[in-house]
Amino acid sequence: MISRKTLYLLAALGGAALTTKYSGVVKPTFSGVNTYAHLPTAKCLDNKTAEFDIAVIGIPYDLTVTYRPGARFGPNAIRQASRRQRAGRTYSLHHMQDPYATGLRFLDCDDIPTSSFDPALAIDQIEAGYTSLLQRIPASDPSSRSASYPPSSVVSDKAWKAFSNAGIAKDSQSHPKIVSMGGDHTIVLPILRSLHRVYGPIAVIHFDAHLDTWPPEVSPAGSPTRQHQIQHGTFFWQAALEGLIARNQSVHAGIRTRLGSYNDIEHDSSIGFDIITTDDIDDIGIPAIIENIRARVGTMPVYLSIDIDTLDPGFAPGTGTLESAGWSPRELRRILRGLEGLNFVGFDLVEVSPAYDQAEITAYAASDLIYEFINLLTRGNNLQGKGRVAEPKRRKKRNHTIKAKVDVPFSHGHEL
Repeated sequence: MISRKTLYLLAALGGAALTTKYSGVVKPTFSGVNTYAHLPTAKCLDNKTAEFDIAVIGIPYDLTVTYRPGARFGPNAIRQASRRQRAGRTYSLHHMQDPYATGLRFLDCDDIPTSSFDPALAIDQIEAGYTSLLQRIPASDPSSRSASYPPSSVVSDKAWKAFSNAGIAKDSQSHPKIVSMGGDHTIVLPILRSLHRVYGPIAVIHFDAHLDTWPPEVSPAGSPTRQHQIQHGTFFWQAALEGLIARNQSVHAGIRTRLGSYNDIEHDSSIGFDIITTDDIDDIGIPAIIENIRARVGTMPVYLSIDIDTLDPGFAPGTGTLESAGWSPRELRRILRGLEGLNFVGFDLVEVSPAYDQAEITAYAASDLIYEFINLLTRGNNLQGKGRVAEPKRRKKRNHTIKAKVDVPFSHGHEL
């Protein structure tokens, strides 16, 4: 009879032989721990020494949806769909680079833990977690030269200058850039609160089928309580009340939803958004859409938010509030590529609900859109310094009179 000690010894020898014989063999893309694009991972919120320039973070929150739930499972679905991405096999024909081979440090920072019972608590948890990451010193920041925290020596001075956002931060310091995976769209409210502390008012580029600026009293969900007023169709309304959004320098794109009345458009315009509809891709074309977006946000700090329902349901069925006649992934990716050089300070991809997906096509589309944005981040910006660029005139100005006034505005903290 073989003793337990002998069995352990044989197992150890066998393991060593396997390691020696097949060392250096690359794991298949479908294997390994589930992180975005096989990035190294750390529980960044529990580890203050985790180093990164760009953090990918999951926000599995979906307590404030108005139709189908399930976006809390979006982050891991997107991670699963990103497995075919891996440094060394992600060179972009369009951006002429491998974004993961630029020397900038990437880290999948796991998820921000959020309450699944209390929306107000969850929103505060998201804000606290995001703020914690945003206040870290970027790993490649030359100003962090110290024995205990040396910067990356791989990133060139030119590449760092292009990536750094010190010129637009209120403290004139560089901050990491965070790629968020939702989760329902309400996560943008606490994210904007965090970003506002660092950059001031933010110009928002919002790709979506819906406006998400509805005042609560005209929302189908109504407003019986103050916390009830905050959901994935009203969060931009609250953000505007708090002064988080740069007025008249933010834009929606891909809009095609049904509205309550023309008042919805007037209200949307009054809080600082312009609208690019789905049909504009046929009427004015992709180059004009890109031109209008770029001119609208100018040299402001820019936050890019993509609701997966921007895409036609034929390409992205796995979401909660479907609208037919959307853009294709090819069209949206071409528009994104045209935004290179803007002063991006953050990004999210939201509303992926894998329970309604087919063959993971929604999650794959989401993963590829995140890849496009990561290329924009690593290519850097060329518009440092806040400013204003004139808006091209392509349609008659709207009447900015609000007929649906907000009777009970409230500020951050009242909902808690």
